Amino acid sequence: MGAFLEAKPKQEKGAAKWVVTFADLMSLLLCFFVLLLSFSEIDRQKYKQVAGSLLNAFGVQRKERVMEMPKGMKIIAKDFDQQIIETRIREDLGREIDDMLSTQLESFNDQVDLEVDENQILLRFMGESTFESGRDEIRDQLKPLLRDLARVLAKEPGDIVVSGHTDNVPIRGGRYPTNLRLSIARAAAVAEFMLSNSDMDPGRVSTMGFGEYRPIATNETGRGREKNRRVEIILSNLPQAR
Repeated sequence: MGAFLEAKPKQEKGAAKWVVTFADLMSLLLCFFVLLLSFSEIDRQKYKQVAGSLLNAFGVQRKERVMEMPKGMKIIAKDFDQQIIETRIREDLGREIDDMLSTQLESFNDQVDLEVDENQILLRFMGESTFESGRDEIRDQLKPLLRDLARVLAKEPGDIVVSGHTDNVPIRGGRYPTNLRLSIARAAAVAEFMLSNSDMDPGRVSTMGFGEYRPIATNETGRGREKNRRVEIILSNLPQAR
């Protein structure tokens, strides 16, 4: 009797083949909208990483020189162009300042520090590298370095902030009654010296005094207090790509 039964068609196990393709499409759409959402937050660092990953992953870019941006991608191109400008300023200017410092730092004994990041270039003079204790007259040994630094910064765009800081040891006697007054006077002295020894635009320069209120180290040790007694020269607001 089994010989007369009609053979049943063979059934494939699992979902239909079209489901796999549909699932892939949905996954891609989900990734696309997640990326759109992340772009809307304007987290600049994450945006650069995502944009770079997209260019490498999908293989749509042409073989071009690095400086040539893909056409039709204005937002990404603008972001990359801005990154190139800022990188040049940070690396080239930072290297120039570092080379300048390396020829004059033997007498300062780790009292001068250079920091370069993606937002600013900071030069820090600590301890008695800039001023004698309780005074606002710039030390003679620092003047050649400040003069060269002013001439370098005068050539580059951006805002220049000179800030004065002290440790928490109270002032006893002298011209300035408080650490805050002393820090303001020291910042002004450095700014005035740089302006008078270069063709720097005065409109780019501002001064601030913080006294003992923004320490970068503990005031419980001599080395910590030495680090807190400092003058910082900061180049910020790097140019934006148009």
